[in-house]
Parts: sequence; structure tokens; C-alpha cells
Amino acid sequence: MKTFSFFFLLFFTSFLSATCLKILDHDIRLLDSKETVNLCEFDNKVILAVNVASRCGYTYQYESLQTLYEEYKNKGLVVLGFPSSDFFQEFSKEEEVKEFCKTTFGVNFPMFKRSHVTNGGKFGLRGYKPNSFFQSLIEVTDQEPSWNFNKYLISRSGEVLYFNQNIEPDSSILKEAIEKFVKVDK
Repeated sequence: MKTFSFFFLLFFTSFLSATCLKILDHDIRLLDSKETVNLCEFDNKVILAVNVASRCGYTYQYESLQTLYEEYKNKGLVVLGFPSSDFFQEFSKEEEVKEFCKTTFGVNFPMFKRSHVTNGGKFGLRGYKPNSFFQSLIEVTDQEPSWNFNKYLISRSGEVLYFNQNIEPDSSILKEAIEKFVKVDK
């Protein structure tokens, strides 16, 4: 029985990873938690991945990101937030980030651990690499976040569109792209 369970688990795990988009196959810890999530959990969704920061001139975008999430979640969109201090504008403690987002903007879309999203910061001078998911996004789009609140829209089929911080979450350009992906990808 143990052998059967082992092989079933092995088969099931490889089946899941075979059906998941490569760009999503990353294990990332949830914000202020010990729980890790493989982004393949969102494989059947249209994903808006955003590098976020709590003390930035664009922080107000949290509000429209939350509105966007609520407006489109039943159509298959999920917003994923990735706090980062690559531009020196995020709290150092994850519990502060979580509390700020929840109490100030009512954020309830998935938020992940504080991590790097660039190859060494704005000018590439610091010695770090982005988290594995953002490394994949950068490779696919050839676009590294130039500041906080850069957005990567990922279709269910794996197409990735990049939007910089100046493209507001409620802008017609982003909403039209979301509409296209949620309709086309059904």
C-alpha cells in the first residue's frame, strides 16, 4: 500500500507540474506566514502580478488594485502582490506590510513575502537577484521593474504583458487587456 501511495503521489505531482505553465512553477511564501504556495495554484487564472511598496508615491494604487480584483475575480482574474524594498520604500517587517495593506486599503488579494524583484536595484549596483518568479517574468518580457507598482499580466495560456508604474490599475489600457484575457482564455 505504501508503494502504491508513493507512486500515486509521484504520478499526481508530475501530472500537476506537467500541466502548469513553466512561468508559474515557483514556490513562494505568503506574506507574514510560514505557508508556501506554488503559483501553479493560479494556473487556471488570469494573473496580474505587481511589485508593491507601502511608502511610495504610487502606493495609492493598492486601492484600485483591490477594486480591480473584486471587479474581475469572478471572471478569473487574480491579483498577486509582491512587496519589495528594491527602491527603499517598503517596511522592513512583513507584519507591518500586511497590517498597512489590510487596514489602509482593505487588501485581500494574495500577498507574498517581501523579496527582490530586480537584478540589483534600479541601476543594478547591488548584489542580489530577483525572486525566481520575477526572474521568469523579466526573462519572458525583457522588462525589469523600473519602480514600484510595475504590472505583469499573464494569460491562462502564458502570454505576458508588461505595464510600468504609470499605467494605473483602473486605466483603460490595462482593463482592456484584462478583458481580452478573461474572455479569450475561457
